[in-house]
Amino acid sequence: MPPMLLRLATSMKKSTTLLACPCASHANYEACCGRWHHGAQRLMAPDAETLMRSRYTAFVLDELDYLLDTWHSSTRPTELQGNEPGVKWVGLQVRQHTQQDDGHATVEFIARSRHNGKATRLHETSRFIREDGRWFYIDGDFA
Repeated sequence: MPPMLLRLATSMKKSTTLLACPCASHANYEACCGRWHHGAQRLMAPDAETLMRSRYTAFVLDELDYLLDTWHSSTRPTELQGNEPGVKWVGLQVRQHTQQDDGHATVEFIARSRHNGKATRLHETSRFIREDGRWFYIDGDFA
C-alpha cells in the first residue's frame, strides 16, 4: 500500500472500512486506481478516461513515479514535486471522454482542490495517445 494511502487508512476509525478511490468511481482504491498504480496491472489502464482518473488519484496520493511513467516521453517533465502543504484534493468530475481512433483520445475534466482553505479548480481537456497497448498523457488545454 502506498505510504499516503496507508496513513489515510490507519487514521480511519474502522480499520475494516475500505477507502473510497479519490477518482469518484464509488469503488475502493485497490479495486479501482490502485490496480493501475501497483501490481500486475500497473500502467495498463484500458482507456484514456481510466488513465486520467488514475492520474488524478496519483496526484492526490503523491504517486509521482506513476505520473511520470504515464506521461508521454515527448512532453514528460524530468521531475515532479509532490503536493504542497495545505493542498487538499476534494473532487473530480469527468465531463467528456472522446475516442478519436484506436490510438487517440481526449478527456475533459474538472479537478477541485483547496489550497490553505481557498477553493480552486482545474478545468482541462487532456490529450492521450496509445502506444504499444498503453495509454499515455500528452498534454492539455485549460478552460
